[in-house]
Amino acid sequence: MIKKTLILFTVLLLGNYALKAQTVNEQNHKIHIKKIARPIKIDGILDEIEWQKAEATTPFNQVFPYDTSLAIMQTQAKIMFDENYLYYSFVVYQPRQYRVTSLKRDYPHGGTTDLVTVNLDTFKDKQNGFHFSVNPYGVQREALVSNGSEVTNDWDNKWTTSVKNYDDRWVVECAIPFKILRYKLKENGINEWNINFFRNNLLLNERSSWTKMPRSARGNDLAFGGTLVWDDAPPKPDLNITLIPYLIGTTTSDYINEKPTLNTANVGFDAKVSLTPSLNLDLTVNPDFSQVEVDRQVTNLSRFELLFPERRQFFIENNDLFGSFGSSQINPFFSRRIGIARASNSYIEDSNGDGRIDTTSYSKTDGVPILAGLRLSGKIDNNWRVGFLSMQTRAKEILLTSKHGINVPQANYSVFALQRKVMTASNIAFIFANKQNVFQDEKSYIGNIPSVSDFHRIVGVDFNHSSKDGYWSNKIFIHKAFTPQNVGQQEAAGVLINHQSPRYTLESNTSYVGKNFTAEIGYVPRQDFVRNASSGFINFFPKNPRISQHLNSWGLGVDWDYVVRQSDGLNTDWDGTPLIISLKFRNNSSIRFSPYRNDYTYLFSNFDPTNTGGKVLKAGTSYNYFSSRLFYQSNTNKLFYYNFQARIGDYFNGKIKAFGGSSNYRLIPYALISLDLNYSNIVLPTGFNSTTLWLISPRAEITFSKSLFFTTFVQYNNQANNVNINSRLQWRFKPVSDLFIVYTDNYFATDTESVYNLGYLGSKSRALVIKFNYWLNM
Repeated sequence: MIKKTLILFTVLLLGNYALKAQTVNEQNHKIHIKKIARPIKIDGILDEIEWQKAEATTPFNQVFPYDTSLAIMQTQAKIMFDENYLYYSFVVYQPRQYRVTSLKRDYPHGGTTDLVTVNLDTFKDKQNGFHFSVNPYGVQREALVSNGSEVTNDWDNKWTTSVKNYDDRWVVECAIPFKILRYKLKENGINEWNINFFRNNLLLNERSSWTKMPRSARGNDLAFGGTLVWDDAPPKPDLNITLIPYLIGTTTSDYINEKPTLNTANVGFDAKVSLTPSLNLDLTVNPDFSQVEVDRQVTNLSRFELLFPERRQFFIENNDLFGSFGSSQINPFFSRRIGIARASNSYIEDSNGDGRIDTTSYSKTDGVPILAGLRLSGKIDNNWRVGFLSMQTRAKEILLTSKHGINVPQANYSVFALQRKVMTASNIAFIFANKQNVFQDEKSYIGNIPSVSDFHRIVGVDFNHSSKDGYWSNKIFIHKAFTPQNVGQQEAAGVLINHQSPRYTLESNTSYVGKNFTAEIGYVPRQDFVRNASSGFINFFPKNPRISQHLNSWGLGVDWDYVVRQSDGLNTDWDGTPLIISLKFRNNSSIRFSPYRNDYTYLFSNFDPTNTGGKVLKAGTSYNYFSSRLFYQSNTNKLFYYNFQARIGDYFNGKIKAFGGSSNYRLIPYALISLDLNYSNIVLPTGFNSTTLWLISPRAEITFSKSLFFTTFVQYNNQANNVNINSRLQWRFKPVSDLFIVYTDNYFATDTESVYNLGYLGSKSRALVIKFNYWLNM
């Protein structure tokens, strides 16, 4: 299977280079940037003579709902610079009817906010860049762009914005310090960057761009940028040193383990040092991430560990250098492994008090203190990127119950990544990831999940290919693990093919994981398999005006996911559907329907299909079951918008009815109120654990102003037997400087096991955190 897919990949790779290169935008969309002699006052009023002389963009092109005409509501952008700042402005024509998520900085991506954006590809590699966005109320969002179009919101820096609102337009004026940008100065010759200006207009449900972009493209897709021509060279990049100290006070109560209330205070800092214009050193000492919002819980009906996203800012910048190797299911390095341990233990106890012996298992995920760390990342030149990460954690005992615990040893996590640009927008990348445990007493540390090895290492090579037209993104990778046991079959490999165009969508992932391949600081939920997961879609665009005024496109597709155990060729998993129907409406709503989906599962270990501790289905048995699935997303431009999903049919040896959705209401611009609800009714034969699972998550995000935010998030999950309350008040008293007050409480959602004796809604733990951090430019 892998051999055939490699052949297919090679044919596609060679074939798509015959496609027309995406150089039309660079040639036909050029804007010149001129140097000015004095600083500009950022007040949203473009009355300086310098703005009158600055070159303006040509009319914006519509990207959605169509990509063949000019935008209905136009936008004009200008750009210029002085020795310290890059200035840009927008004049955005629109009546004073705005749609925004809130007044909070770094509002989410996804088309739920009116905004204008500039994307800067300073090295013209079409892979990495900077994203700066502003909404009609002057709220900022800055982000890094990696892998051509992927955006991470957790990069913070200081820049200045002002917006003026009029009855027929809103005007944006911005200044970006050169010292927060990474670029290479060309001493001789003309300096050029790639640039694009983008707009989201929810009043008309229109997306538009300065350059021409297909409607299937994302607004941050660097493949479709135009050219920024520097008539005068940009300033020589200056040394930039930033120090971010913090002070924190915490009070915690652990009721499960019967520990007294603990009051602590702590200090630490982060530092950012620009070693070269494009190479950055980040340091952290005694970091604390208590202000980071809790994970969104999910109902887990799978047999494998779930993946939750990284939210800690230190690990975000240039994370694509370290975290984009392999695939979503075969990742040699996942930064959330650092500072978080999942401990488990099984033992025999007389839990009944009458001489009957029970085997009891407990597991728990808990934080492990990080002593310090550093990250070196960035570009060496136009072709080479490098990254090095090293983190040191303390030893810690994780209490599973008041009587039982497990010790996690000290550990050093180190990752080295090197990336070489090839062709127009492709690269070859190398990774070395290592976890080194430090055992103070070999006998006392009985468990460091998932192993107690002295070390665990992975080396790997990835080839990431992106076509010149921006439609193809493909990958080949091979990784090798090394452990003290030195056993065989510790390899993983894969071939990924992805094509996204307005007409066709194709995805195919063929992967192999050896029987003994593990990734102790990565994410590989299962071993010993060969897998092919593929999907294909063809989209149709109605030409009849009576239809096209309502329906933007409709499509037909298929998908499948086929897994074979590598060691003996046994088919262990299969799911697929011969027909997927997709409808996308002009008002931004959509429907996706799979009337017939077939699942097959061979259990290679015992499994409770409810994941609630009920009677298990025995290893060695197989199940073939069918279901229908539906997903609907309403118009996200409205003040009230929602989505709904349903699954009805067979489930292993029983039946399932699962419904879920999310509803949201905007009180523009001060609040976003939402409710996530998931219901799963699983009916199994007599003797098994039929159950009804609820996951209810109300959330309120209130922005009193552009500097004061309050969020409360409640999660009721009876599968995890947990009710979580997380409330966070954030005061941004200066740019990128904050005061956080965070309250977290956890309760039992159902009657608890006898080992706890805390009862229904008994409190598990409680914490109050006050954290102060301050951004200092040195």
